[in-house]
Amino acid sequence: MDFSGVSPVRPTPKRVAMLSVHSSPLDQPGVGDAGGMNVYVVELSRRLAAMGTEVEIFTRATSSDLAPVVQISDGVTVRHVTAGPFQGMNKEDLPSQLCALTSGVLRAEAAVERGHYDVIHSHYWLSGQVGWLAKERWGVPLVHSMHTMAKVKNLALAEGDVPEPNAREIGEVQVVEASDRLVANTNDEAQQLIDLYGATQEQVAVVAPGVDLDRFRPGNRDQARAKLGLPLHGDVVLFVGRIQPLKAPDVLLRAIARLVQRNPQRRQNLTIAVVGGPSGADSHFPNHLQGLADSLRISDNVRFAPPVHQDDLANWYRAADVVVVPSYNESFGLVAIEAQACGTPVVAAAVGGLRTAVSHEVSGLLVPGHDPLDYAEAIGRLLDNDLERQALSRGALRQAQQFGWSATAAAMLQVYSSAAHSLALVSANHA
Repeated sequence: MDFSGVSPVRPTPKRVAMLSVHSSPLDQPGVGDAGGMNVYVVELSRRLAAMGTEVEIFTRATSSDLAPVVQISDGVTVRHVTAGPFQGMNKEDLPSQLCALTSGVLRAEAAVERGHYDVIHSHYWLSGQVGWLAKERWGVPLVHSMHTMAKVKNLALAEGDVPEPNAREIGEVQVVEASDRLVANTNDEAQQLIDLYGATQEQVAVVAPGVDLDRFRPGNRDQARAKLGLPLHGDVVLFVGRIQPLKAPDVLLRAIARLVQRNPQRRQNLTIAVVGGPSGADSHFPNHLQGLADSLRISDNVRFAPPVHQDDLANWYRAADVVVVPSYNESFGLVAIEAQACGTPVVAAAVGGLRTAVSHEVSGLLVPGHDPLDYAEAIGRLLDNDLERQALSRGALRQAQQFGWSATAAAMLQVYSSAAHSLALVSANHA
């Protein structure tokens, strides 16, 4: 089912319990386990609240200094659940805390009037496990967004990356079976849920994520570069994301090395900006990346920058000539959409949701596989052809305009209503 552009036809929920237990919406995207999913949860929640549906986001407390409840905007609150030590726990350790997380969520509902929540929307499989039990306790529908799937990741592992454990695959299958609706970002993801996890056609709804088109919009390139301390003249190639093998920033560095080898004069006017931080078990990968730049003899051309606020991130996109997204797997590819909304063409891997986010030869270039030579050719092609790059820039703006958070929220409300209707039918049949 594709709910994009569809207005709700059934009563919409008054309050949603949004579960993001392993990664807080208050965390800075681009470091640790925080990334596109964090942006997704926050922006979707804000738009739902603006449409009259309150949202309470449940997440694990990672500091004793955090208030139990934090309001982040009108109609959107974050509830911190104590589960395990505040610090020193990786995402991989959290299955041991599922009972504590579930208990915290259930206690919050027990303290209010029954029927306080109309629907549960869980994000990532760990939240889905918590949502599964909450659904049975509260008698409300469970809507689940995978964001990433173990079976899909294990089919396209980066070199040196560690496969997802079998326990996660089993947990994801259980969440699929328990969910009234599964939200897929793209048609490809919907088919993966059906083919790899046994979901039914009726269970799966396709709702594309959005982008903040007010924040991510074209701007003055020279002003952006001056603010960031980048050369006003010359080429700037940008990578944004967590520094981990899955995101493949090493493929970009190897591609740049090939470009410089082919044309040594590029070294004088080329800057590679890598904006992001380490992630979980991959905390040593950034050092590896710096060492790789040294060994490829391009370290003078590479600038590493920490994750930044969304407003500053928009300046990075505006400052770049090309944004490169060489990931081995992306359920959607929010970076690609954000970059295009700023008018910057994208060179991306032809995988997962990136094939939807980027329109090949219209808003950017899609590269099959992860051979640095292929990326070198695509990047060099855009850097050397101003007219083509400008045409792709215009196409990038048109492509991004299709993805707004308000449309995403409206479609999601329809999913919630549909899930509630399906649960009511099942309950009636069992009565």
